[in-house]
Amino acid sequence: MPPVLLTKRIEFAAAHRYIKPEWDEARNRAVFGPCYNPPAHGHNYLLEVTVSGEVDPRTGMVINLFDLKHVLLAVIEEFDHKNLNLDMPYFNDRIPTSENLARVLWTKLESQKDIGTLHAIRLYEDEDLFAEVTAAEGLNAASVTRRYSFTAVQEDNQGNWWDCFVTVQGAIDPVTGMVTDIDALNRLVQDKVIKALDHQNLRRVFGTATVAGEQIVERIWGSLDSGITSGKLANVRLVQSRDLSFEYGT
Repeated sequence: MPPVLLTKRIEFAAAHRYIKPEWDEARNRAVFGPCYNPPAHGHNYLLEVTVSGEVDPRTGMVINLFDLKHVLLAVIEEFDHKNLNLDMPYFNDRIPTSENLARVLWTKLESQKDIGTLHAIRLYEDEDLFAEVTAAEGLNAASVTRRYSFTAVQEDNQGNWWDCFVTVQGAIDPVTGMVTDIDALNRLVQDKVIKALDHQNLRRVFGTATVAGEQIVERIWGSLDSGITSGKLANVRLVQSRDLSFEYGT
């Protein structure tokens, strides 16, 4: 029988800045964009920790949620309301990107053997951007997901609000600490997706009498796949409503 997955969320606040001191101003700003701006910027991070294990026949649980919460609180206390660049020795020689922070949190939690087996960690900088590391891919790789939104008419001249989640996966660059250039991804999605679909009648865009969500998500994938310059496009999830979404991925 396969193990059961259990996910617990917890929040903390911290500040960081992307900077390579040995680089000059122009190179730092070109690579890191606004994340380079001094002195630092803060996030209310949301951490999702997924553990796997067998259901205990005595308790009916994989792990006691009180115990898991206690461990998570103990781990994030070290990072809460800290400047990751200045206060955390883990980032003396690496940039505190979300990918690198997720890796550090993984190593801290992995040593807590009483919480079961770590399956995945998902770290949200905000509701539109998160990084994820998994046991399956190992700690040298991660995925980054960014949410974009647009409105478009699909049928009966009724406009829909669409949320599009784009996931790029790959090795964490040992120099920049990033899987992909988020600013470059933003520009690509703006050019290939938002400009093409936002405030458009999708039947005219596709040249068909009807347009299904499956067609839209497949088109978005095709328009982005060849333009990803670092990492690889792993998934596109298109959300039409809280009850309906479409995915295309590897």
